[in-house]
Amino acid sequence: MSQQSKNWLLLIHQIPPKPNALRVKIWRRLQQVGAVAIKQSVYVMPCSEQSHEDLSWTLKEIVAGGGDGSIGDVRFVAGLTDEQVIALFQTARQTDYQKIVQDANTLLTDWSTGEIDPQDPAVKGAAQVSKLQRRFDEVAAIDFFQAPERGTAEILIQDLTARLSGQSSNESAAMHTLDGLRGKTWVTRKNLFVDRIACGWLVRRFVDPSAVFKFVDADTHAPEPDQIRFDMFDGEYTHEGDRCTFEVMIQRFGLQDRGLTHLAEVIHDIDLKDTRYDRAETAGLNALLTGLAASQPDDDQRMTLGMHLVENLYAYFQRQKGKQAS
Repeated sequence: MSQQSKNWLLLIHQIPPKPNALRVKIWRRLQQVGAVAIKQSVYVMPCSEQSHEDLSWTLKEIVAGGGDGSIGDVRFVAGLTDEQVIALFQTARQTDYQKIVQDANTLLTDWSTGEIDPQDPAVKGAAQVSKLQRRFDEVAAIDFFQAPERGTAEILIQDLTARLSGQSSNESAAMHTLDGLRGKTWVTRKNLFVDRIACGWLVRRFVDPSAVFKFVDADTHAPEPDQIRFDMFDGEYTHEGDRCTFEVMIQRFGLQDRGLTHLAEVIHDIDLKDTRYDRAETAGLNALLTGLAASQPDDDQRMTLGMHLVENLYAYFQRQKGKQAS
């Protein structure tokens, strides 16, 4: 049994083949409460009072419709691991957040052209952002294990909200000299994925080889002196408009490197999911990082191993640049 072994609630049920409406109704209910299937007719949820209540109501509906089932409080001791179960939850929420990110990016792109004023009542910008916020809140309520895409969706919605109110983005912030960034602690959200890993690599590679990283709960973290927050709301470095944090860091660090430009295009498309650059290397890095996130729950290890992947891709782009120059 792993050190992270935990209790889960299982719903094991059987539903009559007809009427089909009951099967569809129960499936939708389980989706709404955030349960995930580990095999046919077996659903799992984190062990909590809310989960127990949600599954109990679902079981009552099943029984009332002529089916039967049981709810169990279990631990996985062989076969399926806690990490694999958590990955199932994160994958389910990933799909939900990706739809929100895509819709938010569409709005940001439209509002960044200067042809559309989000404050124009005819645009109904407030209604569009409110709808996105409601969808985000619904997904976040069943995001039990902080899917990596959550932060991207949250930051984009907050950027849209700022544009509605006429606030300027962080783009007007002054450029930082690299010397002043050394010896700091770099803070970001837990459950790392592409943008935060790439930013960590950028800091270690071009700013401070000895940089220290700290991974926190974004909702409760209070910034301390000598800390620099990245890819977090109100962070010193975070998304700006239609650019991911990695792109923002490159610009504000004053780095000019064709290899970095190509790398940033890959990171952008994975993080923002808008296929703006559509590079051939994007799918490969996305697959490797997704596998890394699924197999490595420890953020320190995930950052270290992820940096190696980013470094290798950067070296590839540098080599391609050299070939083109010759």
